[in-house]
Amino acid sequence: MASDNEKNFTAKEREAMQAAAKEARARRSRAKKSPQELRAAGEADLKEAIAKLPDAGDKKLSEQLHELVSEVAPELMPRTYYGMPAWGKDGKVLCFFQPASKFKVRYGTFGFEPIANLDDGSMWPTAYALLELTAANRKLLAERIRLAVA
Repeated sequence: MASDNEKNFTAKEREAMQAAAKEARARRSRAKKSPQELRAAGEADLKEAIAKLPDAGDKKLSEQLHELVSEVAPELMPRTYYGMPAWGKDGKVLCFFQPASKFKVRYGTFGFEPIANLDDGSMWPTAYALLELTAANRKLLAERIRLAVA
């Protein structure tokens, strides 16, 4: 007989919840580590998440975005967010990459969480659809990342 979770949640939703629980356990176990140890552990988690991506295009975009974020905002901490590559500030996710293959859609999304300093009037973009990281896309995202961190 199926459990309530199996009836109410899709396999992808259960997978995301399991990833979030694993991330929470890892954060608790790392609570007393030095910033350097935290960065190394977060970097390892992020690279493991990228390696698990089934689509070569998502892997390439994830690697390029990690390089971009690390270059533009080296103070952001690499980590994962529901099993996806992410970068955090003050223990919270600031930005993340949602791979297309994770939700079987035609494009990946680079998004920002509410702690990002992107406010501009009464409306502003918080996510960008990505098929590739061109020079123009890289420049735009670099500007958005700088704003988000400020």
